[in-house]
Amino acid sequence: MANDPWGSALTDLFPLPIVQAPMAGGPSTPALAAAVSEAGGLGFLAAGYKTPEAMRAEIAELRTLTSRPFGVNLFMPQPPPADPAAVAAYADRLAAEATRYGAPFGDPDQGADDAYDAKLALLLDDPVPVVSFTFGCPSRTAVDALAAVGTLTVVTVTSAAEALAAQEAGADAVCVQGIEAGGHQGTHHDDPQADAPGAGAGLLPLLAEVREAVRLPVVAAGGLMRGAQIAAVLAAGACAAQLGTAFLACPESGARALHKRALTDPAFPGTELTRAFSGRPARGLVNRFLREHGPYAPAAYPQVHHLTSGVRKAAAAAGDAQAVNLWAGQGHRLARELPAAALVGVLAAELDAARAASVCTNRGSTS
Repeated sequence: MANDPWGSALTDLFPLPIVQAPMAGGPSTPALAAAVSEAGGLGFLAAGYKTPEAMRAEIAELRTLTSRPFGVNLFMPQPPPADPAAVAAYADRLAAEATRYGAPFGDPDQGADDAYDAKLALLLDDPVPVVSFTFGCPSRTAVDALAAVGTLTVVTVTSAAEALAAQEAGADAVCVQGIEAGGHQGTHHDDPQADAPGAGAGLLPLLAEVREAVRLPVVAAGGLMRGAQIAAVLAAGACAAQLGTAFLACPESGARALHKRALTDPAFPGTELTRAFSGRPARGLVNRFLREHGPYAPAAYPQVHHLTSGVRKAAAAAGDAQAVNLWAGQGHRLARELPAAALVGVLAAELDAARAASVCTNRGSTS
């Protein structure tokens, strides 16, 4: 059912099919987004966890660094936790961590809407080229209002049903996130059953499902680190590839130094999905905190995120990577410590080489 994504309003904004994922919590900076956009990709700012005023300031700073199109990502408001007692029980379990790092717990009830309405109002008052949404689907009213001020909308989806909801809401495109992706899974409804082994779809099968379900351009995300992988998802019907972990190690990234080092450190055995740090499934490098507390963390986002914030900050300040959320996709060992513009150039060259190799292979196989 899906039409040809090339030539869509979204991909017309940037010459290279490379999108820098919005990474909330610090990694996404105006400098990173500007460098990616200037190099021909689409840079993104992450408004999650920021105040509306901080979001506005970052947009203003980004505009001083580039005149190229860019995007801003918003978190959708979340429902209250089903069992507040479970959050309290988890706090009791983490008491030793708070003592260990000399850090108080954050207030788990400081709000679950991430100032969504205020941020949306600012983006309607001072429009940006693209706005994307995570953890849910915006209303048709919100999408139409953004369209009226010239903003294109992208909704992160993890299933064909979520993609259909985005299409019904009038979104211009969907970002299909496979289970390989680092950081939080962008599911519209957090289902505790998703924690079961084997739950969640890999990027390529999910991409095929979404392409058959909707008539929207598709951006592919999840574990992508090389140009050849970008070529693969483009061949599978995506209009662009979104990379997050690949940009974490760039000097323009605001990720902590210990996080950047850990990406390729053999001391970390790999990644797992965990609720340990935030109460929502997120893929990160396996460390002590994740192993010890992940199995007991309740489905309560952003309450657990706020609860553990002090411990995580104190551990990071002490240089202890064993109690920090080291978000990373499954391809993290392929991270390259390059300036963002140089990385975009390398990815583009690898993409061209992969396409050329595919043409040569196809010619050689004809009889």
